[in-house]
Amino acid sequence: MRSLASVQLLFACAVFAGPLGYQVSSDIPGAWPAILSSIGLLPGADGVVVAASADPGLSSKVEHGTILIVEGDSPAASAFGFHAAEKRVSVRAAEELRAPKLDIIWDQDEDLPVFDLPPGAQVFMRERHQGAPLMAGFRRGQGAVLWIATSPGAHGYERYPYLPQALADLGLAAPFRAQNLWAFFDSSYRLNVDVDYLAPKWRAAGIAALQIAAWHYWERDPQSDEYLRRLIDACHRNGILVYAWFELPHVSDKFWDQHPEWREQTALLQDAQLDWRKLINLTNRDAFRAVSAGVRDLMDRFDWDGIDLAELYFESLEGYDNPARFTPMNNDVRAAFRSLAGFDPHDLFDPASPRRLAFNTAGLKGFLDFRADLVARQQAEWIAQAEQLRASKPYLDLVLTHVDDRFDPSMREKIGADVSRTLPLLGAHDFTFLIEDPATIWNLGPQRYPEIAARYRPLTPHQDRLAIDINVVERYQDVYPTKQQTGVELFELVHAAALSFPRVALYFEHSILQQDWALLAASASTVERVERTGSKMTVQAARGAGVAWQGPVRVNGKLWPIADPFTVWLPAGTHSIEPSPDLPPLRIESLNAELKSAAATATSVEFAYRSEARALAKLDRMPARVEIDGAAIQPQFTGQVLLLPRGQHVVTLICQSYRQNVPR
Repeated sequence: MRSLASVQLLFACAVFAGPLGYQVSSDIPGAWPAILSSIGLLPGADGVVVAASADPGLSSKVEHGTILIVEGDSPAASAFGFHAAEKRVSVRAAEELRAPKLDIIWDQDEDLPVFDLPPGAQVFMRERHQGAPLMAGFRRGQGAVLWIATSPGAHGYERYPYLPQALADLGLAAPFRAQNLWAFFDSSYRLNVDVDYLAPKWRAAGIAALQIAAWHYWERDPQSDEYLRRLIDACHRNGILVYAWFELPHVSDKFWDQHPEWREQTALLQDAQLDWRKLINLTNRDAFRAVSAGVRDLMDRFDWDGIDLAELYFESLEGYDNPARFTPMNNDVRAAFRSLAGFDPHDLFDPASPRRLAFNTAGLKGFLDFRADLVARQQAEWIAQAEQLRASKPYLDLVLTHVDDRFDPSMREKIGADVSRTLPLLGAHDFTFLIEDPATIWNLGPQRYPEIAARYRPLTPHQDRLAIDINVVERYQDVYPTKQQTGVELFELVHAAALSFPRVALYFEHSILQQDWALLAASASTVERVERTGSKMTVQAARGAGVAWQGPVRVNGKLWPIADPFTVWLPAGTHSIEPSPDLPPLRIESLNAELKSAAATATSVEFAYRSEARALAKLDRMPARVEIDGAAIQPQFTGQVLLLPRGQHVVTLICQSYRQNVPR
């Protein structure tokens, strides 16, 4: 049996071998702090060093584990064999060798020398047409050197999208990670995929919940229903919650075909089939009752953990300037407005009417106000419908996905979205308000998320029930270096959002490029400070955090049971972690809930949690007995995952006697 000292030495090496932080030369701070912090590294440590001068001590640091980053034709770059030749190249288009089909376009042409590389250097990125190297690196001793031909740009993502991935190729292991991301899932993009392959991949990337496009399963179909059941089961077995994602007033293609009498109308009095959504007139009471019955049937048929009412407002992003997309103009809405205002709102768009748009600003304002009020009433009505589902399924969580109109105030008149009318519902109803930033600002940088959060603070006291949605899509604006967010830009977006909101959602899992998955969980980390003292490490995090760790561990002096083979999971706050000579009798390898506290004895494990949906706890072995709040229960398992009730609870897992010491 190993002695305590040998166990501490073994696991201290395992934990502290990788870099926890970075240092940047005062000559070139630029965007480097934003780049490196976006994958969880903290300032002050010398795991990753960005240097310009040829410090004679750098070579020794690299040999002993430092990853050095150098730029262009600096003295530091020259000292490690990166030399500018006389030949020059004009760079606008670049090729990333890990994703050669990805279009990488720099904002401006850069006239650069062609560099000679040291022997054995691996090229990660090059100029697309002439092949001149733009990013390269090599390993040396326990460390490595990464070189880039220019600075990374003002924001850090303008030129080298996969710079973090290159660091990972050179040996960087992210020290921290999160496991509370949400992602949207549309099965029409995932035909014939192996759900047992995807689910563990999602969970490893920090995905805690999947919002599944429910409209594909509106009508009963044996084949598609079986696929959805397998998908939900695979998610649950991997500790992932599943939500039914609705896009009302779109219901389903078949529902649209079967009910032409309930189709929404545009201001041109045409059926409102806009993009992929086919909109139904939910103001009509017969349509509302039919759709409500369909929602209840769909929620009863599958083992959902929650429901997401997404984008429940009107079209279009061009507002009243595009009558062909402007809704609602169905007979029910027109009649309701006519009874209040004394005229038909369609007159505002009818060239033959004296009330036409160009001459009736007051009338238009009245209808836009009526429209925003109608949106708020429909949202309240559907929240109430969702809450009724909790009568039979009390564990269901509820989410309202709503476009932001604080950063872009034009959203109110364009689509009827008005958060000032919807946010007060948080005081009377139990749900999460998921803020979606509108397409008009997708070209803006990561700092929009702290700004959005700041604009919501005066609007509601329920800050803990706000979340933010990041649309990972190709953007219609002129953006550089890639049309879709990937690499540094994606990581900076996720990191800034995670620091600003308790929950971050990604639209959608299919659009996240393969190259980004390995560092996604690290980008969501909210660890703020780390201190080392011998074999002990003190970690401070705004929210729950995962710290790279192997072997048994004590947290705040207590044997700790919340860990997988490579990560120890901590609650929010400040905690000390250190190697332990003892193993807990059982480990919770993954907890899909907000962890409050935990401890272990020789024969039991206890932890407290809070969750808006039921909680999922993945165990490394089965307990002999399960207690919740002091009372024994008949546990419900899906594979190794224990299903626990919604709310705030204390769970005790009684175990059979188990060897406590670390084996030889």
